[in-house]
Amino acid sequence: MSTVSSTRTADRTDRELLRRLIRTPGATIVALAESAGLARNTVRARLSRYDEDGTLRSFQRRIAPAALGYPLSAYVLTRVTQRKLDQVGEALSEIPEVIEVLGLSGITDLMIQVVARDADDLYRVAGRILGVDGVKRTSTGLVMREMVPYRIQQLL
Repeated sequence: MSTVSSTRTADRTDRELLRRLIRTPGATIVALAESAGLARNTVRARLSRYDEDGTLRSFQRRIAPAALGYPLSAYVLTRVTQRKLDQVGEALSEIPEVIEVLGLSGITDLMIQVVARDADDLYRVAGRILGVDGVKRTSTGLVMREMVPYRIQQLL
């Protein structure tokens, strides 16, 4: 699980480098340094720190599941037995179609993002989740379309 330290806030240089990475994610350290007017060692050190502190997330987030044969996406809201929360998380990590699990406060305990090949496959995946020891109840919502894509640049 990745969490970014809340004790450090991005400075002007961080923000500029991150903007450039958003525009050209595959840019080399040399290209970033030249375009930002920074020393290569400064860029290299900042990128290393971003990796270490969780500022940069996994490349996996950029791969569309549909390209891998999983065109359906859904969220499974899940209520669990609290004392079994860790075991539920471990069991969910064993289901390949589970691509993200978020622990929530409020009316539900977990929000599980899943992908599926078709409706029958989604039914199977939802059944596997419901079959996990400690899962009490689920409610599945099919993603019909992406209204606002994942974005972060507006915060920079």
